[in-house]
Amino acid sequence: MLKTFIERPVLSTVISVIIVALGIIGIITLPIEQYPDIAPPTVQIQTQYPGASADVVMKSVIIPIEEAVNGVEGMTYMTSSSSNSGVASISVYFTKETDPDIAAVNVQNLVATATPQLPTEVTQIGVTVKKQLSSYIMMISLSSDNPEYDAKFIQNYANINLIPQIKRVYGVGDASVMGAQDYSMRIWLKPDVMSSYQINPTEVIAALQDQNIEAAPGELGQNSDQTYQYTLKYTGRLKSVEEFDDIIIRSQSGHVLRLRDVADVELGALNYTIMTRTNGDNAVFLQSARQPGRMLRN
Repeated sequence: MLKTFIERPVLSTVISVIIVALGIIGIITLPIEQYPDIAPPTVQIQTQYPGASADVVMKSVIIPIEEAVNGVEGMTYMTSSSSNSGVASISVYFTKETDPDIAAVNVQNLVATATPQLPTEVTQIGVTVKKQLSSYIMMISLSSDNPEYDAKFIQNYANINLIPQIKRVYGVGDASVMGAQDYSMRIWLKPDVMSSYQINPTEVIAALQDQNIEAAPGELGQNSDQTYQYTLKYTGRLKSVEEFDDIIIRSQSGHVLRLRDVADVELGALNYTIMTRTNGDNAVFLQSARQPGRMLRN
């Protein structure tokens, strides 16, 4: 063998060039990581039941979904957790040879069969099913030393202006903001006033659902001989504190009872369970994860 290469230097040179070329191609294309990705395929199911305790979330949300998903093709086991903030999370683990995309589709189909058993508040928010991404590879702290920019403002600024751009970066599988400081209309009921008017929270919720909707109001003159037809328009969902204050709870004997009479309304955060600061200033953390198969160095 050695004699062949010595007597044929051109052949030896060509083979050497091919080996070097293959090495260069491998350096460029092969993943380069300190530790290989050996975790089994995992599918995450997440949803939220606002105002519910961990025990209520477990009984009314997690158990119906677990019963529907249990036994999905290729599954090995699953874990679940619930919190007093109403968050439900289920992780379904599969055998190593299972295709993550097929597993996510199968889980999504089974979760759809359990949706009718879930509370209305949960179905309105929706149930998210997605592949488990690799560990988050980067965290960014976004803060402001201006006291006018609180955590709610910073988080919503990041959600609107930064997160969409980060998600469009090649190789990024997901990006999110830690916490739940999204703008939300907070309605603080007054139990003593409600008792004097003999009103329960169910009536308040029903009024909010009936008067804060997006719908088609219809048209005028559509089924008549009129020359013109007019499409009715209205403002749709309420946006300001004043508009929520004017929601009618009850109208009886010429007296109109409005939301501001039985509750305090303010524009606040969806959840106050997480507060973050950087160097003493209000801050939020942005985290990003890579797509499966993408190289970190890219």
